[in-house]
Amino acid sequence: MRSPESKPYLVTRRLIPENQESPIPFISAAVTPEQYFYRRNHFPYPAISEQSFKLSVGGEILRPLVFSYQDLLRLPSKEIMVVLECSGNNRRHFAPKVFGEQWEGGAMSQGVWKGVAVRELLKWTGLQATAKEILFEGSDYGSRTDLEGEFVFARSLPLEKALHPDTLIAYALNGNPIPYKQGYPLRLIVPQWYAMASVKWLRSITVIRTPFNGPFQANDYMYYPEKDSDAGKMPVTTIHVDSIIQQPIDWSVLEVGAHQIYGLAWTGTGFITKVEISTDGGNHWEPAAIQKDPGNPYRWITWTYTWAATQKGEYTIMSRAADSLGFAQPAEARWNRKGYGYNAYSTVRVKVE
Repeated sequence: MRSPESKPYLVTRRLIPENQESPIPFISAAVTPEQYFYRRNHFPYPAISEQSFKLSVGGEILRPLVFSYQDLLRLPSKEIMVVLECSGNNRRHFAPKVFGEQWEGGAMSQGVWKGVAVRELLKWTGLQATAKEILFEGSDYGSRTDLEGEFVFARSLPLEKALHPDTLIAYALNGNPIPYKQGYPLRLIVPQWYAMASVKWLRSITVIRTPFNGPFQANDYMYYPEKDSDAGKMPVTTIHVDSIIQQPIDWSVLEVGAHQIYGLAWTGTGFITKVEISTDGGNHWEPAAIQKDPGNPYRWITWTYTWAATQKGEYTIMSRAADSLGFAQPAEARWNRKGYGYNAYSTVRVKVE
């Protein structure tokens, strides 16, 4: 266990571009502090200019418009608490191993985002009947190892998701302007979807009539169930139901006695209904106490379980969650060659002395 005076820190996966994990085992607040918010980048950080504070809306609309930052601040706004999780979170646990950033459990964070619903902007521009998807383009760009040329990070959403009242053009996080490394000045926030959809440094919105096939939509962020073919590929969208054991930490040494096992659970569908704990490697399961928050449907929930460790030895502790739509964590995650959507039981090993 950590000592009271210890301080957590981000876990570095790569420096250029910067990819760092949140110290999830030590995050106790519902809102992740800015300095501990995880960072996921495909390219170097973009330069912020005066143009960065303008948002253009074009394509299959009736009235193309450019909104200034101040325009957005004057429009009707809302605040929502949202867990953002990288779709590659826990990639290192896949077997067989897959290439990519070897995230453990910290490619996720939670905050209160404030902004304007995309649908609110489109009230001003209107939509043409030909509209099929909405494309969101960031300011970050660079080269890839698999394709020639330079590419901007861009993603599209189907109309239904883009026009959901809680899909936001955010300009504030936790009551302050969005931090630069989290997408300042504007970031798309798409609740319940993996965070690749929440485009940072947003600079343009384009309503399109055909499916978008940019590399971060058609090449990456697709589930490829076969190692050597594209058969059965499917897009990465909704967050899978999941949980994580925060304490005790993996490979901890504990004393005989009572111990609090606690952690987080979250889902992209409905809400968490139960979390179960096993202290014997999955042979027996007991319910954990969960702290529901019906007023915040997109946040993680906390859970606790009191374990009476009466005998010395080595133990495998597991957690599993289930949600209101019947989805549950599996014993094994569904393997895919890019390593997305890992959500097998959370597991830690401890020794009681």
